[in-house]
Amino acid sequence: MFETIHQNNLKILDQEYSKEFDEKRKAAIITSYHKYGPSKENFQKGMVDAIGSLKKNLKKFEETGNTEYLVDVANYAMFRFMYPMEGEGYKPTDSDQSAGVDGVTINELKQFKEEHEYE
Repeated sequence: MFETIHQNNLKILDQEYSKEFDEKRKAAIITSYHKYGPSKENFQKGMVDAIGSLKKNLKKFEETGNTEYLVDVANYAMFRFMYPMEGEGYKPTDSDQSAGVDGVTINELKQFKEEHEYE
């Protein structure tokens, strides 16, 4: 049973996860290390604001459509995760505390159709 669950999870990740994105993120981290120095020194004490930098890169993506900026967005989010500021930290939440999505998901649409089907 565990093997079946594991295989199903691998299939999901094959469809829902981008190894290319991760490779681009890693390459950007190496470039940034040489260009700006160690992330720990830049982010741990707040010398560089990871969230402010994330927002700047998201804005550039929205202006240009260049997905390279999304790689940087993800890396800045990771740095904030690795080096949270005081009072921040990972706290798993339930669905009722989720920030939600902007739009309607396919599962929400399926549920709506099931609940509102005409006989």
